[in-house]
Amino acid sequence: MRLDRRGLLLGTAGLAAASATRAQDAVAPPDPTEVLRLWPGEAPGANATTRALVPEVPERSTDPAYHDRYARYTTEPLMHVMRPARPNGAGLLLIPGGGYRWAVVDKEGMDCARVFAAAGVTCFILRYRLPGDGWDAGADTPLQDAQRAMRLIRTNAFRYGVESDRIAVLGASAGGHLAGMLSLRTDAQTYRRDDEADGMPSRPDASILLYPVVTMAAPYLHQGSRDHLLGADPSPDRIAAFSLQNLVAASAPPTWLLHAMDDEAVPPENSMMLLAALREAGVPVEAHFFQEGGHGFGTRLIQGKPAAIWPELVLAWGQRNGWLRT
Repeated sequence: MRLDRRGLLLGTAGLAAASATRAQDAVAPPDPTEVLRLWPGEAPGANATTRALVPEVPERSTDPAYHDRYARYTTEPLMHVMRPARPNGAGLLLIPGGGYRWAVVDKEGMDCARVFAAAGVTCFILRYRLPGDGWDAGADTPLQDAQRAMRLIRTNAFRYGVESDRIAVLGASAGGHLAGMLSLRTDAQTYRRDDEADGMPSRPDASILLYPVVTMAAPYLHQGSRDHLLGADPSPDRIAAFSLQNLVAASAPPTWLLHAMDDEAVPPENSMMLLAALREAGVPVEAHFFQEGGHGFGTRLIQGKPAAIWPELVLAWGQRNGWLRT
């Protein structure tokens, strides 16, 4: 079964019709027009280096049917708000990957958000700052943005038709690492309180991690993510402090994990390590490991393979764990 654009379940005939409709679409769907900037002024830790940055959002796709953009040198972090036609009270902060070198816009952001918005979830796609761009907080810079984003969603929950205790995070690849840090470092004070929103909790009510970067230690690390987050030669203490499996406590939110066994970029052992730590701490957790899929597939690049069912698995899990309600 699949969800159509209105969130309705499709049978085989419906799937064929939906595929034909998509094939006729000449251009990619428009971006949501509602944008929420995270900080009222300059983002924390701004300095002469960051003020000289020139933000870029390059387009890699040559097919007008879809976008494949990424953001780098971001100075004004923001969220694109994707409202469903029929909101069901659930919210979702999406944190795309990019190896902490850049932040993907579409593949694990807009594309995934459209699927969940079709099911009634109000989606917020985060464009976060990067740790290697010279911000004073260094490796904590992306977490500052993720924490602020979750607090702003909670502060404005009524405005968006969202219940403040039904806000999940979805992170992919390095974005999965950032979503994991948001879920596990719940007592981290990464920036000075700016306004009333910063009094809100930053812990998500559920955590959905797609092929996440988990460990910063060999042999299963993703070298690029560690280099861009911690530098070329981090100390053992820094490696341990930014490895998610070391941060798990019983207070972690219910967690859902997805990985392909043929992922050559971020080995599936990353999800396995986090799964073991969550189970040991007694945290509700569900994990799905598929034989094929590679890395960074989002929703578009996995079509036709068994792992394409992952959004439906998330929605079913969300109903069982209180994030979604019938």
